[in-house]
Amino acid sequence: MTSEMNEAEKAGKIIEWDADGRPVVPENPIIPYIEGDGTGPDIWAAAQPVFDVAVYHAYGGKRSIIWHELLAGEKAQRVYGPDNPLPEQTFEDIARYGVAIKGPLTTPVAGGFRSLNVALRQRLDLYACVRPVRYFPGVPAPVVHPEKVDVVIFRENTEDVYAGIEWEAGSRDAIEVLAVINKKLKDSGSQLVSLESAVGVKTMSEFNSNRLVRRAIQYALENGYPSVTLVHKGNIMKYTEGAFRDWGYQVARGEFPEQTITEVELYEKFNGQIQPAVIVIKDRIADAMFQQLLLRPEEFGVIATPNLNGDYLSDAAAAQVGGLGMAPGANIGDRCALFEATHGSAPKYAGQDRVNPSSLILSGVEMFRFMGWVEAAELIIKALTQTFAQRTVTYDLARQIEGAQEVKCLEFGVAIQENIRRISR
Repeated sequence: MTSEMNEAEKAGKIIEWDADGRPVVPENPIIPYIEGDGTGPDIWAAAQPVFDVAVYHAYGGKRSIIWHELLAGEKAQRVYGPDNPLPEQTFEDIARYGVAIKGPLTTPVAGGFRSLNVALRQRLDLYACVRPVRYFPGVPAPVVHPEKVDVVIFRENTEDVYAGIEWEAGSRDAIEVLAVINKKLKDSGSQLVSLESAVGVKTMSEFNSNRLVRRAIQYALENGYPSVTLVHKGNIMKYTEGAFRDWGYQVARGEFPEQTITEVELYEKFNGQIQPAVIVIKDRIADAMFQQLLLRPEEFGVIATPNLNGDYLSDAAAAQVGGLGMAPGANIGDRCALFEATHGSAPKYAGQDRVNPSSLILSGVEMFRFMGWVEAAELIIKALTQTFAQRTVTYDLARQIEGAQEVKCLEFGVAIQENIRRISR
């Protein structure tokens, strides 16, 4: 145990977990954080005081967070060397303390990780990537009615093409794999694949699909969303994405028979009228879903998808409400959760105190909700909404808002803190 860990555990307590996999949070939990690369230190400097002020005012000083810094990315490389951007201690501490938050990480050229973010999710088995997308009045958006968007996307986080199982075109491994595939194709009378092709493997399992859909349905029930939509490309990939759809319906039917109803049953029994206290389970083909989320977003609440579909869809939905700068993210497992800004590290703006910290701040909001500290979460939402209403914004939004007061990243965080204090009086 490092000296910093010793100090943290003297001041705070470790989050425990109950039998249902819910965090049992003490009054002074130890929360690890990773500043991140590029603009990460800028947005963390703006966000952390917002979290502390919100907790103080929401609970009258009776609760506080004991922050514990972890190293990853460029900061870890400076300490541990260029080949170690994700030290073992970082994995161990996130698992030990259970709930953590991070800024954006840039995967370095050196090192053995295809992606630092993916490595964290896979190693810690954070199988549900949760992306709430909602609109804040006053934020510039490219669609006519961004206020109609209120969705929470559950993206399976551990498999699909993100498993990284692929081989370079012309390599010995690729040729060997393709030779096996071609034998299967020849036996079935199908067209063969060129041995000069690159090849990747798309994995999708019943176990991982089920636990993702299960968590999505539980979230919809607990948070009052009327539907869960399974998004897939099962019309083409019948045994992977088609199976994801089928497994999703099986979870609803087998584990939530009294709380769920299919879209077909809804129309047959109730003429399409939403029924109170019942979640509608439906599915959409991925390409059609992009159109429907633009044309009639109010028809969707919780969305459950395989990994790649969820990556595309969450970014597209965020664009409808103002962009990735307004999009929080969470990676959740059965005994661990890592909250993160969803945008990249934007190294060209590093150290300029210029970028919008809202994604990280809203990720903290989701962290508080997960911890059961709803009052702190709501206080930040109210203060952030007021700050936008006052047209106090960073450069990315200021250039799109007439009469805006452009402020630096840190100043934007200060403005939110002032609104928290004003609301709390």
